[in-house]
Amino acid sequence: MRKITVILITVLFCCSLLFAAGSKEAGKTGYVFGSDCTWPPLEYVDENGQIVGFEIDLVAAISAKSGIPMTHRNVAWDGIFAGLTNGAYDAIASGVTITKERMEVMDFSDPTMEVVQSIIMNNGVAPIDSAAGLIGRKVGVQLGTTGHIALEKTAGINIKAYDEIGLAVEDLLNKNLDAVVCDSIIAADFVLTNDNYKGKLLVTGSASTEVEQLALVVGKGNTELLKILNDGIKALKEDGTMAALKKKWNIL
Repeated sequence: MRKITVILITVLFCCSLLFAAGSKEAGKTGYVFGSDCTWPPLEYVDENGQIVGFEIDLVAAISAKSGIPMTHRNVAWDGIFAGLTNGAYDAIASGVTITKERMEVMDFSDPTMEVVQSIIMNNGVAPIDSAAGLIGRKVGVQLGTTGHIALEKTAGINIKAYDEIGLAVEDLLNKNLDAVVCDSIIAADFVLTNDNYKGKLLVTGSASTEVEQLALVVGKGNTELLKILNDGIKALKEDGTMAALKKKWNIL
């Protein structure tokens, strides 16, 4: 899913050890998760102004299993990793892809799901099923995501990056774009679940052959919180809660 730049990786590496101990201290009264709440069905703000979604429910279920309070803070994606290292919160629940670069500067829970990069197009146009087919087309992505990175690997695609994926989808509907690329579960939500887009959009293919694993994130070396998360994920898989949550949020 979403990636970070080489410069930010270096900054995170320098800061992560400094703040790891502080993150552990938060466990005495509870943990705070940073979440970019613009990616339904993982995390988003509903019509009542409440933060909801699969990962919100997942963290709540882990909290219930462990008996430790866990809350969320809605933060912008472009500063989400820096916030973790500077101690603004203790963990991240925001559809983060496990990558080798990130593993050097932060720690990941066991994977919670897998995604690919889907191509969304307007219903009624000639479908495109691969990145090669997007050459010469104007394609929307969320800035700094793995969808963005995937398209940059194919020369000739006119990439337009947005702060939020929903803005790209709106531009697609207004025919300012030929396609949008994002995580498959996000694409499915816009196409199949969102009442504003039903019948207007189609998932036509995949922009990458890479399968990405998503997980929760903690500061490098925060073994205490990491164990709590992994124990919770394991228990939720075993008792059927994980499957029930995925069904609730239409995650296939």
